[in-house]
Amino acid sequence: MLDTWMALGLDAIAVAPNDPQALAPTLKRAMQQGIKVLTWDADSADESRHYFVNQATYSDIGSGLVDIMAEQLGGEGDVAIVTGSLTAANQNIWMEWMNKRIAAAAPGLNIVAVRPSEEDQQLAYQVSQDLLKAHPNIRGLWGITSVAFPGAAAAVRDAGRGGEVAVVGLATPNGMKEYVHDGTVKTVLLWNPVDLGYLTVRAAVTAVRDGALGETLDAGRLGNVRVLGDQVLLGAPMRFDRDNIDQFDF
Repeated sequence: MLDTWMALGLDAIAVAPNDPQALAPTLKRAMQQGIKVLTWDADSADESRHYFVNQATYSDIGSGLVDIMAEQLGGEGDVAIVTGSLTAANQNIWMEWMNKRIAAAAPGLNIVAVRPSEEDQQLAYQVSQDLLKAHPNIRGLWGITSVAFPGAAAAVRDAGRGGEVAVVGLATPNGMKEYVHDGTVKTVLLWNPVDLGYLTVRAAVTAVRDGALGETLDAGRLGNVRVLGDQVLLGAPMRFDRDNIDQFDF
């Protein structure tokens, strides 16, 4: 796909790589051809893009996930993480910041396992079931992708442990509404993916037009957005709960 786009002589390419290394050589070739290369949602490695449009700072996401779990568990208990892929750069960095936040603000939380679900919701469900059985005293599960979170929530609900085991994570409101309304999940954390896509296009157009981005970006309906070096920052993540989740349709 990327080779086809390069052959078409496009002005800009924006991708969300699942593996920071896999696309890097191809993206570098695109840069060498004069194409503005942006990553969004997940970053690539080895200086293989001009800008990364980041949905929120890594620290904000990691801290937000830990803070919500700590609020629901009173700051202590055995917990586990269901991630998407062990190679996904964004998820690994989020987990680094989660560990930092636990050490600083919630030392009573004890991560007993980290399990990948390979972006497969049924596998996330099975992995979560296995965690519940292997750790009968577990008090919380994080699902840190849009398929890991509903998979974990469904496993907790079907095990009859909704309200007993906290389920916290990152997913779209539409993917989590049923679990919020039935009480399995209290809070969903996420950026607005519509805004992230919009910002990525605005950044790409500006980079092509001006050659580079300044310290702020005129992001149209989003207002002025901060540019931190080679990262364009959408802003702090949003919280969705029973009071506001039905206001969003994505």
